[in-house]
Amino acid sequence: MISLLKKIFGLGPTVNYAELVQQGAIIIDVRSKAEFTGGHIKGAINIPVNVLSNQLGQLKDKNKTIITCCASGMRSASAKSILKSNGFTSVHNGGGWSSLQSKL
Repeated sequence: MISLLKKIFGLGPTVNYAELVQQGAIIIDVRSKAEFTGGHIKGAINIPVNVLSNQLGQLKDKNKTIITCCASGMRSASAKSILKSNGFTSVHNGGGWSSLQSKL
């Protein structure tokens, strides 16, 4: 029961995003192209969440660590679910891109 509550409320071990990136993780920004153009994390790949399912071929290694981000964390949570359901093994929801940037 406690583990379920932790999962629901996002509690538990914190993710060291800077370390993941240093180890080769890629950041996928799932906002629209216009939002991405207005500002993004350097090196992030822009694949809007509404086309992610059709663009999975861009992500060749399903074992590579992926961090998703968007404006607030809602679309990146959806993107994480899409990736996990398509066999990607190490996916983290980084939440809002500006917040994630401060953690790198």
